[in-house]
Parts: sequence; structure tokens; C-alpha cells
Amino acid sequence: MSKKKRRRAYRHRFRRRTGPGAVPGTIAVDPASPQPVVQVFAFNDAEVLEQEFKTREELDRLPQILPQLLREWAVTWVNVDGLGDADLVARLGQFFALHPLALEDVVNTHQRAKVEQYENCLFVIARMVSFNDHLESEQLSLFLGKNFVLTFQYLPGDSLEPVRERIRGHRGTVRSSGADYLAYALLDAVVDGYFPVLEKYTDLLDDLDAQLSNGNPHQTMARIHEMRSDLLFLRRAIWPHREAINALVRDPHPLVADETRLHLRDCLDHIVAIIDLVETYREMCTDLRDYCLSAISNRMNEIMKWLTLVSTMFIPLSFVAGVYGMNFDPGASPWNMPELRWYLGYPLALCLMASVAATMLLVFRRRGWIGPALPASDGKETRHGGTDDAAEETPPSG
Repeated sequence: MSKKKRRRAYRHRFRRRTGPGAVPGTIAVDPASPQPVVQVFAFNDAEVLEQEFKTREELDRLPQILPQLLREWAVTWVNVDGLGDADLVARLGQFFALHPLALEDVVNTHQRAKVEQYENCLFVIARMVSFNDHLESEQLSLFLGKNFVLTFQYLPGDSLEPVRERIRGHRGTVRSSGADYLAYALLDAVVDGYFPVLEKYTDLLDDLDAQLSNGNPHQTMARIHEMRSDLLFLRRAIWPHREAINALVRDPHPLVADETRLHLRDCLDHIVAIIDLVETYREMCTDLRDYCLSAISNRMNEIMKWLTLVSTMFIPLSFVAGVYGMNFDPGASPWNMPELRWYLGYPLALCLMASVAATMLLVFRRRGWIGPALPASDGKETRHGGTDDAAEETPPSG
């Protein structure tokens, strides 16, 4: 399965791998999930070490390398792309002393955003979104320890690349701060990743507005429905972040410094702004849908008006044709339609029907039922040019 198709299927899939009554903390990975690729950043204020582990031999050496990295570097960030290896997830959980229930939530990637406190770490779940041909969502599982950050993702590709560039280029205060600031930077990158997606929907809403004025409202209606569905999906993804980040801001924790909590407050403001934008766009979709339904109704009324007018015009014509279609014999009585023997009877009947149709069209237009209404005469005479003794201005008396 291609990456695009896999992402599309992943967006709408909800399937818990552990069956009912399974032992809590069971790690059951998705067979369709790709094999993991581990990226490690170890850094301090002076330098940074970046390593990547792809092959089975390299992944087997990872637990042996991690103790040295945690001892020698101020902060170590381990990022796992792909959850297709349950053994690796279990070994990393054992090395970092992670709770089995948290690891179960890592591999069941339908979780909503939340924060859970454990004895030696904080467990945070966030949802990343992106927009290529369609809206996509992916779970980011983050563990914050004393001097480490461990993240898990279902698929390669994320919105965390700006943080990696800041670490490599020593931009900002990431390398001079602790692991809690790195966790904040990652969560902030996830939240800021919603803004480009909302900009896409701004352009789409403008296109839909223009299409409603120029295009087929029936086709636009389907796109509006799809956009409302996407915005609802986006709202469900972002809404729990407010409660999760608010918990980090509100509740003191020894792993989160007061300075980092101030930065998290700014992240919370971004979440509130995103929620407001999503609600605004959903209301705009509702307005566009109502306008689209109104346009469809107006078009239907216009069609019904023309059909009614045509039918109304043919009612007297059908009457005339019906009268002269009756089988009366003019030879039997002088009252039995003597005009049937007229030399110009047929042309006169056609002229009568044409006159009736023309009179009806004129009446319809005067009433404004078809075309622009004719101006009604108000009985006043308008004069142009010339002089009129009554209209001449009387000079003031001396």
C-alpha cells in the first residue's frame, strides 16, 4: 500500500488491537505499520550529536548506546518513526522504566490528546495534522524524563522538522535549556502545524464562495459537505489539546520548570486561537450551505416559473384548438361553426391564437413575471424643449 493510501486509510480507521478482556499493558502493534526508524539527538549548549538507526543490527545496538548518551549529554531526544516492532517498543519502555499502560496507548494510535503523570516521567499525547490532497491526522506520543524526551510516531514524516533545524543550527534556546523546554518546543511545533492547514481551508472557502456565484450549486454542495466533515475532524483533533496543555500550565510538576510553563501558556493561546478559527470556518460552511440551498431553490423556482408560464400560455391555445377540433357539421345547422367553411378560417384561427399568446406575454412582462417590468404610465406628460408661457419665470417686480 502506498504512503498516501495508507494515510487515508489510517485517518478513518478505529481498531483496537487488544481484544476485550486482554491483560492491561499488552503491546499489540498494527501489522500494517512500517518498521521503525530511530533518530537520536544528543546535545548540550556547545555541541550536538545526531544518529539514525534503521537496520535490525543498528536497532539492536540502540539499548547499549543510550546509557552512555544519557550520562554524557545534557538532553537526549529519541524519536521512533514507525510502530511495526513490538519488541523495540517493549525494550525502550523497559530501558526508560515506562509504565505498561502508557506503552499500550502508544501502539493504539486512536488516542485523544492528554497528559498523564507517572513516577519518573510525564506522558503526553498530541495529534499532528497535515493537508496534502486531504486532511490527515497522526498521533505523537511523548515521554518527558529528567534529561530525555522519547517520542513515537505511527508513520515517517511530521511537523517537528523546525525543532530539528533549531537544534542543528543552535537557534533559540533549545540547546541551552533542559528536556522540558524541548518537550514544549515539540508540542508548540505540533500546535503551530494546524495554522498552515487552516490557511488551506481559507483558500478553499474562497474558492467555494466564488463557485457558488458562477458554477453549479449541486457540485458545490458536495464540496461544502466534505469540508464540514474535515473541519469537524479538525475540531475533534485540536479540542482536547486545550485541556492537556492547560493541565501542564496549571499543575506544577518537578520535571517542568516555571519558565517552561510560561512558554506553555503561549502554546495554550495558540490552541484557543485555532479552536476559534475552526468554529468560524464551520459557521462559514453553514452559511455557504444555506446560500447553496437557497441558490438551488431559486433555480428550481425559476424553472417552475417558466414551466408554469408556458403551460398557462397553452391553456387558451388548447381551448381554441379544442373548440375548432369538435366534429360539428356546418351543413346540418347554421349554428354549427359556420366559420369552418370560411376561405381564410384556418389562418384566422392561427392569428387568433398568436394574438392571445402575444397578449399574455405582454401582460406577464408588465407584471414583471418575465424579463424586466415595463414602466407603468403615471398619466403625466413630459415636455422636452420649447417654451411655455405658463412655465416662464416671472421676473421679480421692481
